[in-house]
Amino acid sequence: MSSTLPPETKSTPTRGPVSNGHASTPPATTARLAAIAAVTGHQSSAPSLDSSAVPMQDLFCANVFSKKVMQERLPEAVFQSLMKTIESGQKLDHSLADAAATAMKEWALAKGATHYAHVFYPLTGATAEKHDSFLSPDGKGGAIAEFSGSQLIQGEPDGSSFPTGGIRQTFEARGYTIWDVTSPAYILENRNGKTLCIPTAFVSWTGEALDKKTPVLRSMQALNQQTQRILKLFGHHDGAFVASTAGPEQEYFLIDRHFYYARPDLINAGRTLFGAKPPKGQEFDDHYFGAIPERVLAFMMETERELFKLGVPVKTRHNEVAPGQYEIAPMFESANLATDHQQLLVTTLKRMAEKHGMTCLMHEKPFAGVNGSGKHVNWSLGSRSQGNLMDPGDTPHDNAQFLVFCAAVIRAVYKHQGLLRAVVASASNDHRLGANEAPPAIMSVFLGDQLTDVFEQIKAGGANSSIKRGTLTVGVDVLPPLPKDAGDRNRTSPFAFTGNRFEFRAVGSNQSIAGPLVAMNTIVAESIDYCATKLEAATQGKPESLHGAIQTLLAEIMNECSCIIFNGDGYSDAWHDEAERLGLLNLKSTPDALPSLEAPEVTEMFQKYGVLSPRELASRLETYLEQYCMSIKVEANLTFDIAKTMILPAVNRYQNELATTCVNMQSLGCELDSDALDEISSLRQSLQQNLATLYSAMNDAFEGSSTEHAQHYGRVVLPAMNAVRESVDALEGIVADDLWPLPKYQEMLFIK
Repeated sequence: MSSTLPPETKSTPTRGPVSNGHASTPPATTARLAAIAAVTGHQSSAPSLDSSAVPMQDLFCANVFSKKVMQERLPEAVFQSLMKTIESGQKLDHSLADAAATAMKEWALAKGATHYAHVFYPLTGATAEKHDSFLSPDGKGGAIAEFSGSQLIQGEPDGSSFPTGGIRQTFEARGYTIWDVTSPAYILENRNGKTLCIPTAFVSWTGEALDKKTPVLRSMQALNQQTQRILKLFGHHDGAFVASTAGPEQEYFLIDRHFYYARPDLINAGRTLFGAKPPKGQEFDDHYFGAIPERVLAFMMETERELFKLGVPVKTRHNEVAPGQYEIAPMFESANLATDHQQLLVTTLKRMAEKHGMTCLMHEKPFAGVNGSGKHVNWSLGSRSQGNLMDPGDTPHDNAQFLVFCAAVIRAVYKHQGLLRAVVASASNDHRLGANEAPPAIMSVFLGDQLTDVFEQIKAGGANSSIKRGTLTVGVDVLPPLPKDAGDRNRTSPFAFTGNRFEFRAVGSNQSIAGPLVAMNTIVAESIDYCATKLEAATQGKPESLHGAIQTLLAEIMNECSCIIFNGDGYSDAWHDEAERLGLLNLKSTPDALPSLEAPEVTEMFQKYGVLSPRELASRLETYLEQYCMSIKVEANLTFDIAKTMILPAVNRYQNELATTCVNMQSLGCELDSDALDEISSLRQSLQQNLATLYSAMNDAFEGSSTEHAQHYGRVVLPAMNAVRESVDALEGIVADDLWPLPKYQEMLFIK
C-alpha cells in the first residue's frame, strides 16, 4: 500500500452538544464542555435504597436455587444424589434431571420468572446466554409452563458464531450447552421481568470445549485425583473431594457517563488513546483507602445487595491507588463457582454503574500515567475433611504435608513460567504488566521470610525451626500490642504466598479468571503427580521411610527450582538483570508470551491430564492471537479517526486564531511574538507525519502466520499509534481549553 496519507479532509464541526436535561447547550460548545456542564450542573442523584428492605444477611442467596432450596423442593433421594455430585465430584445421575427440572421451574415461576437461559462462557471471555420462554401453546388458545429434564441438561446455541480457533467452520453450526450442577441456577432480575439462569458448559458437536468452564472443571478433576495420592501417603483415606479455591480481587474505574459518551476511544476500545498527564495525579497518595465519594458509595451499596441476592460473597470495598479507581473482593469459593461469580460480578458492576449515571471501566489501563487495574486471584486447595492444604500452621517446618504441597507449587511455577505468562497475556494487560503498579512479566514466587528460611534449611539438609510470629508495640499506652506476622508482604511479586494461599497478581482486570485457574490447577496437578510418584516409589512397603523420602524430595526440588523464589523489589532494574542471569523468562508482550501455549511440554501436560486436547489448546492459541490483532486494529482505527476528525479540526481553529491575532497585531504596529504559532505549526506537522506513518502501518499488505501478524501489530502498528498520541498529548497542553474536543484526565478522574 502507498504510504501517502489520503487528501486531508475538510475541517468537520466538533461533535454536537450533550443534553443535560435542561436548557440546550449553545451549538458552539464542544462535547467536552457540554459533558462537564452536564456532570456538574445536572449530576445524577444516586437512587435511594428502600430503608424497609430485607436485611442484608437475609438477602444472601435470595435469588439462588441453593442447596437449602433444593433440599426443600426435591425428593430426598434426588437431593442426596445431587449433593454427591456437587460435593464429592461423583458422576451425575441423568435420571434425576426431570425431578430437578420440575423443582427448578416451580421455584422460578414462583419468583416471577417467565424465561430460562442457558448461561455459558465462550472464548470471548464474556458471558453469553440463550433465552427461552417457559410458556408453550396448549392447543386450546392458552399456554402451559414447560421445562423438562432434557431442556435443563442440554441447550443448542450456534457453535460457529463464537471464537473457535478453527475447531468449527462457519458452515458447521451445531454446539451444545450442558448443565453444570456444581454451579447453582439463579434468578436474574430486570425491571420488566425475571429470568432463570442455568450455568452451563459449551462444547461443539464433536465434544470439544468451546468455552472457559469446561477446562476449569476438567482441571479441578485432575487436581483432585493427584492430590488424593499425597493425602493417602499421609494416612487420609476418606476421599473427600479436594477442590481448588479462588478469591479474585476486582479493580475497576468509574467515570461519569457524560464523559464516557464524549470519548469515542472509551466507547470502542475501553481505554483512552489520548490524554495528557493532569496537573495532579496519584502522587499525593490521597485516594488509596480514602473516604469513598457519596455517589460511588451509593453505587457500591446497591451493587453489593444485588450480588448478595445472587449468592456472590462480596466482602471488601475501598478506594484504590489511582483517582477514580476502586476495588471489590469476594471471599474464597470453589474455583468453578468463583469463576462463574466473577462473571456475574463484572456484569453487575457495569449494570449498576449505568443505573447510577456512571460507566464502569474494566480495561487494565484506561488512563496512562496512573495505576492500572488487576484482578488478583487468590488460589488455594482443600477439602471438607482436611481444610485448607496451604495453611502452614504456626510451625511450618514441622508440617510435612504443607511443605510437600507448597514445594509442588514452587516447582510448578518454575517449570511452567511461560504458560503462566501466556494465560495473562492480552493487548490490554500488556499496558499494565511491568509498570510500577503491577508485577513484572517475569514469573517469580514470593514466600516471605518465614517460609524462605524453612526451605533454605531444607536445601541445606533439614529444617529444624521456623521464625516465630512476634508482637508489634507502637509505644502508645492506649493502643494494644498486636500479633506481628513472621514476614512482610510483597506487592511486586506476580505469584506471592500470603499466609494460607498464593496470590496470582498478574491477572488483568478485564480477563476471565478461568484461563489462569486452568493453568494453575493443571501445573500443580502435574507437580503433585511428580511428588506423589517419587514418594510412592520411595516408600513402597516401607511407610516408616516417608519422612526421609519427603526430605530428599524437597531438597531436590529446592536445588532445582529455588531460583524462582524472589522476595525483593520486582520493579527494580537489578531484578531484571538478575532474572536474566538465572535464566528466568521475561516475555514482555503478548506476541512473545502466547507461543508458550504450543510448547511441546505444555501440549503434553494438558493432554495427559485430560484438560485440553492438542486441538483444543491450538484453538485457544489461534483465538488469543486473533483477539490481540483485532484489539490493536480497532485502537489504530480509532487513533486515526479521532486525530483526523476531532483533534486536527480543533488545532486548525486554534492555529487560525493565532494567525489572525498575529496579523491584527502587525496591522496595529505591535511587536510580533510568533513563538506560539510556530510551536503549534510544528506540532501539527509532526501529527500529520505520524498519521501518515500509522496509515501505512495499518494498511500494510502483511503476509505471515498468526504469530507473525501479532508481532507486526505489536512492533509496528502499536509504536505508530503511540507516536500519534505523543503529538496529540503535546497539543492538548497548547490548544485553547475551550476548543479541545475530548474530556481531559483531570475532569474524568476527579469530577464525580
